[in-house]
Amino acid sequence: MGRFATRAARSTSTDGCIGDTPLIHVIWGTKAEAIKVAPVLRELDRRGVSYRLVETGQHGAYLPVLRERLGIRDPDVRLGGDADADTMPAAVRWALGLAGLLLSRRRLRSRVFGGRDGICLVHGDTPSTLLATLMARRAGLPVAHLESGLRSGSFMHPFPEELIRVMVMRRAAVCFAPDASAADNLRSMGLTARIVETSGNTGLEALRDALIDVEPASGPVVATMHRVENLHNRGRFDGFLALLGRLADRGLAVTFVVHPPTDGVLSRGGGRPTVEALGVATSDLVPYDEFVTMLAAAPLVITDGGSIQEECARLGVPTLLWRDRTERPDGVGESVLVSRYDDDLVEGFLADPEAWRRPLRLGDERPAAEVVDVLVEMSGGA
Repeated sequence: MGRFATRAARSTSTDGCIGDTPLIHVIWGTKAEAIKVAPVLRELDRRGVSYRLVETGQHGAYLPVLRERLGIRDPDVRLGGDADADTMPAAVRWALGLAGLLLSRRRLRSRVFGGRDGICLVHGDTPSTLLATLMARRAGLPVAHLESGLRSGSFMHPFPEELIRVMVMRRAAVCFAPDASAADNLRSMGLTARIVETSGNTGLEALRDALIDVEPASGPVVATMHRVENLHNRGRFDGFLALLGRLADRGLAVTFVVHPPTDGVLSRGGGRPTVEALGVATSDLVPYDEFVTMLAAAPLVITDGGSIQEECARLGVPTLLWRDRTERPDGVGESVLVSRYDDDLVEGFLADPEAWRRPLRLGDERPAAEVVDVLVEMSGGA
């Protein structure tokens, strides 16, 4: 497939829009973005509101499968091809390819935004988020930032996520804060953006839609690691694997769900067999609904993922966060312990992980509807 591909004929969400009517443009590029934006798209579909869906191709190989599982239509435009940008050279090529679109405002408006005005919705803190924001601003469109206001207080932890989210928030016209703490962070930055505090994170709706009933602690320990600050720090990377081995030595079944970048790092040191020799099972990424069910059934979870931290906090699953700090308050000090890579903290958690278990808290909030209310208003009732 070429660098630009138009949507399949079966997709009809933008067919009713003609002329120069403003439109809601949604740009995503990663699995996490798709999962958390999907409830917003379903709400737009439910109301019959037209939107243009653009994929950046950061996770180009995986998103078609995920879209099908989430019930999301084909995108209007796919950028960057069909392969994941999961190695440093691939990521550089992908980013440069998208950055090239910024050179011509006319071409950018035509290729990415279909020559239409409106508002552009972006999510989170990935390179896709930043590139989408820059493209929208270059095309003259205001940006709406979903899951806005998260701050760790250090540009290095996590890097580059903290830097990206600040750059995006400072360029957004509206910031959707998932909680009061995030809203306070936005106000403290002195932004000119409109700050909208929603009733929760749209990821909660995705979790609620995907989860099935399972018996707590009936499955294996679930482990994931994919952040730059861990993958490229030998001590943290090896310490994580050693921790999984210690759990296996204690008779616990452990499944390490391996992201593609993590697989690349593993391959430079013997690959997955070195992990499996520790008594730890490895797995490729699994569909979202299956993965959250694994989390719900785990006796404990070890991860460096922010979204997984949120999900586990709602599930009440004991969670050891393999990070020095977190920008998310979800579950911290209740079901989530930030390890700080401290052996004493880790051992204290492992001595009695059940002490960290909390009741399931899925609630009934519908933040996607609140987001759509604002998007429709700002796009002039698209």
